[in-house]
Amino acid sequence: MIYFSHRGSNTQRVQNTVDAFALAHKQGARYFELDVHLLKDGNLAVHHDYSLLSTAGIDVPLKELTAKTLHDYPLKNLFTQDTVYVPLLQDILPVITPGLEILNIELKNDNNLYPGLEETVLKAVAAEMLPKVLFSSFDYESLKRLRVLSPTVRMGQLTRTFNVQETLNIGAESVHINHIRFTPKIAQTCHAYGLKVYCYTVNDQELAVRLAQDGCDGIFTDKITAFIHEKPL
Repeated sequence: MIYFSHRGSNTQRVQNTVDAFALAHKQGARYFELDVHLLKDGNLAVHHDYSLLSTAGIDVPLKELTAKTLHDYPLKNLFTQDTVYVPLLQDILPVITPGLEILNIELKNDNNLYPGLEETVLKAVAAEMLPKVLFSSFDYESLKRLRVLSPTVRMGQLTRTFNVQETLNIGAESVHINHIRFTPKIAQTCHAYGLKVYCYTVNDQELAVRLAQDGCDGIFTDKITAFIHEKPL
């Protein structure tokens, strides 16, 4: 069982920020998950939603912003007195690289909102780091484009409707699914084809134990310290 720090230590710092990932790394995390968007100037921003409404309180789409204008919108910070902003991917990578096992980069590209996102992300990740990067997306077409660009890049299919043939067709190595939809049968099917199955978002230790018993290979969690300092499941 492995544990991905979901958006960094986001119960102690603002999610998907440099501070959140720096704290998670300090706490011992070596598996991470983050979300990327393509900005107007071609930079990659790390943020979950397509808009800043939930994090900065203003409904501005990421696609309309640049690296410079991100600093016009401080994020709501309920944890510290620091002023924090949406970071760029290039700001996060050096923070988590030491000792990194896997970085799961979720491509936020529903309906190809960001043409060229897949190619841009591939170019942004150093060649020596690429073997430790696992790309995922809810948008199946985005994963298909990524596979065309790179026949060897690691991919996981984020899905709400499990279909193992879809996962195999794009050469993914894992299925990422909400723990509510996860079943032992899904795990058995995945394992029969050599696939891993990872569940999100799991913050309860008892739930994690049950998932592991049912065949889950790893979880995404907001509370990384509840798991990485415990005996591995």
